[in-house]
Amino acid sequence: MLPQEIIRAKRDGKPLPADAIAEFVAGVTDGQVSEGQVAALAMAVFLNGMSRDEAVALTLAMRDSGDVLDWSDLPGPVVDKHSTGGVGDNVSLMLAPAVAACGAYNPMISGRGLGHTGGTLDKFESIPGYTTQPDNTLFRKVVREVGCAVIGQTGNLAPADKVIYGIRDVTATVESVPLITASILSKKLAAGLGALVLDVKVGSGAFMDDLAKARELATSLVEVANGSGLKTTALLTDMDHPLASCAGNAVEMRNAVDFLTGKARDPMLYDVTVALGAEMLVSGGIAHDAADGAERMEKAFASGAAAERFAQMVAALGGPSDFIERMDAYLETPPMRRPLMALPEHAHLAGKLGFDTRQIGLAVVELGGGRTRPQDAVDHAVGLTAISGRDWDGKSPICEIWARDEAAADRAGERILSALREVGPSGDAIRDRVSA
Repeated sequence: MLPQEIIRAKRDGKPLPADAIAEFVAGVTDGQVSEGQVAALAMAVFLNGMSRDEAVALTLAMRDSGDVLDWSDLPGPVVDKHSTGGVGDNVSLMLAPAVAACGAYNPMISGRGLGHTGGTLDKFESIPGYTTQPDNTLFRKVVREVGCAVIGQTGNLAPADKVIYGIRDVTATVESVPLITASILSKKLAAGLGALVLDVKVGSGAFMDDLAKARELATSLVEVANGSGLKTTALLTDMDHPLASCAGNAVEMRNAVDFLTGKARDPMLYDVTVALGAEMLVSGGIAHDAADGAERMEKAFASGAAAERFAQMVAALGGPSDFIERMDAYLETPPMRRPLMALPEHAHLAGKLGFDTRQIGLAVVELGGGRTRPQDAVDHAVGLTAISGRDWDGKSPICEIWARDEAAADRAGERILSALREVGPSGDAIRDRVSA
């Protein structure tokens, strides 16, 4: 079929046969399908959806657009985690080395910022010298020797997804369940995993803002993954507040190092990281149950073993060998750091401060810490730190804005203040679990 006929069929709500989907994806890979046509099909899918069979076909076609890795030579289970995206969500930075310290292997292929959410690769690229695009030889070497490697998609690993992912980001087609499903799982299937755990965010800072929508996405991901032969479960986690007490790239890297070394650990961030790691260890056959997995994760952090693996991974992928000890010497700081004070009319929020968390992510994008176009460069230094929690005292700053200039700080401050809202008591970090 011609690309325009495939678009027409989906525009009109008709199901696409697997061979048509495979043909379209092949055209994306070899350049025969234009960016405009990708955007048009993405919007048609956004509006009309896809059946489970169509989603499986799209996922497999995107997986098969490039190489599929094989880790059968490793002496332990190969597991991974993927988040659907949040604000202040730097879980991967601590999770991968902790799981590796527990005996699993974690080849984590991550993405860049998408919409209002931060990207794991953007955070790692704040480290001078860190290689997010190693060749497969180096990637395999680091995974074998360290136990984990957090990288981006290599040139021939699900290359069709890399094109589609960037176009979705700037065409308002991010929040489509089948497109999210295919994007996430194509990379994970291509990575040759033995098991996968999904962190499906729910709340004002997530792409799925209510529990029913998040369950729909989690169910789609779990069913399509297991239908494609990959053992997968999902945890639904809270995103009604930034997960870390910061949002940005270098600032989240600083937060992660403080977490790993025990200097400071945001409570909800710790709960989510331990719960996801426990699920990964159970899926990989290392832990007997979630409680056993959680205990192993906690020991990996308390003993410093996770921090050691993180340092080894950074050095092995080209970063400084003393990054943990001297991170402030390596991570860039912008010229301006301004505390953001609440207005008098916000005083009633003391003890019950909440946010429209999506707006916090957009404030980081406006500062330059995210993208409005796929080709945009990211300013790794800017962001928000010391973000207040629900127990805000009514007098302290709401956060500190790290910006390049006064005008950028003003814009970010206005957006953040407009995002303040009243919330009830803190809920559980883990909202639900979905399995096959």
